[in-house]
Amino acid sequence: MISGITVLLIGFDLIVYHTISRAMFKQFDSSLESAARMISASVEQGDEKLSFELDVAMMPEFTGGKTPAYYELWRDDGTVVRRSPSLGSDDLVWFKPVNHSRIFTSFVMKNGRSVRAVSVNFLPRIDSDSNAAYVPQSLVLVVARDAGNLLKQLRFLKYLLSIVSAGILVLAYAVAHIVVKQGLAPLSAFAAQIDNIRDDNLKSRIVGENLPDEILPIQRQLNSLLQRLETSFERERAFNTNVAHELRTPLAGIRSIIDVTLMRNRDAAEYRSALSETLSVVNNMETMVAKLLELAGIENGRRISGMEQIKPAEMVDKCWQPFSDKAAAAEIVFDNLIDSNLVWKSDTAALSIIFSNLLNNAAEYTNRSGRIRVTSQETNAGIELIFENTGNQLTEQQVTTVFDCFWQGDVSRSSTGVHFGLGLALVKQLVELLGGKIRAEVSNDLFSICMHLPLI
Repeated sequence: MISGITVLLIGFDLIVYHTISRAMFKQFDSSLESAARMISASVEQGDEKLSFELDVAMMPEFTGGKTPAYYELWRDDGTVVRRSPSLGSDDLVWFKPVNHSRIFTSFVMKNGRSVRAVSVNFLPRIDSDSNAAYVPQSLVLVVARDAGNLLKQLRFLKYLLSIVSAGILVLAYAVAHIVVKQGLAPLSAFAAQIDNIRDDNLKSRIVGENLPDEILPIQRQLNSLLQRLETSFERERAFNTNVAHELRTPLAGIRSIIDVTLMRNRDAAEYRSALSETLSVVNNMETMVAKLLELAGIENGRRISGMEQIKPAEMVDKCWQPFSDKAAAAEIVFDNLIDSNLVWKSDTAALSIIFSNLLNNAAEYTNRSGRIRVTSQETNAGIELIFENTGNQLTEQQVTTVFDCFWQGDVSRSSTGVHFGLGLALVKQLVELLGGKIRAEVSNDLFSICMHLPLI
């Protein structure tokens, strides 16, 4: 800003100085031209003799003084015809204009005076008593005035413009410094608030008071980012706690089995039974680790392996087979109402994991003699699959967390079975990887998972 003001001031000073100096020189030159015109008009020539009607006493500036004027008259051959008394022993510079015109110039005389001069080339008036055949010769008249005061005024103007411009620059810098400092004060406070935020106090938010309107969108976005970071950190802490809990429970079971087995000598059948029970717990732990690795792979940017033509109705029936016997024992009715003619492209492996987890979850939590139903409906943007089962015991508040890792309806987590609260989290990640959306709903005793997938 200061650089811009400096450039503008320099341009302004040059324009002002040029305009004023030009006007002053024009006025000064006009007075010189008037004097030269008056002197040249007073010259008469006849029979090679010159006469002057001008009385020098009538123009005292040509006789000397503090601000003298000078004139000198030459013939074409450079012979001096007449000169003003103010010149004394000095001479003016002889310069001849072209075509009877006039020219102006400035120079320094031998006495050190700076003068401004005009040179006029003219033909004098012919004396009435002269020979009619006489042809007058042209003369060169140079009239000069002391330009000291003019130059002094111009120097003062230059000095004044420089001082005023320097003062304006200093004032502009001071004002700019104060204004910018005050203007940036909210940003400094804004930066200090950001600097005070640590990973252990992500609940802090950036206050928007006294912030410029231009910064408010950034403040809102940063607070939104902090909210997401806080949620992510909380989820990570909860995840670590849940992993530790889920691993501690089966490890405690294994330790308990081994401790009891080693309390006394046992026969081979008892050892085999203990090892079988331990193997079952280890298999469950392996299943949990496999699901955790699958989730980690998705979060680290796993991509769709390949798109194939599938029939969702057939795939649902195939994924239901491992749970059909258990459901039949509990007298659970399974209805696959997906249109058998429906076909679309998708990742077979990912879709198989999604269907298996949803059906396993439904078979586990459906009440005895309940019902599991899978339906579909096409939309403009894709297809919607709905998995629903009876026996719901979740509240609407609990439904919002069913897709969180390690979330279970049984908060006691006393079971060391195959359910770890990872199935629905894995389903959500895979659905989003396929470009779809998923949500959970409850209505009385009915629990529903609604999944929308795009048609390709």
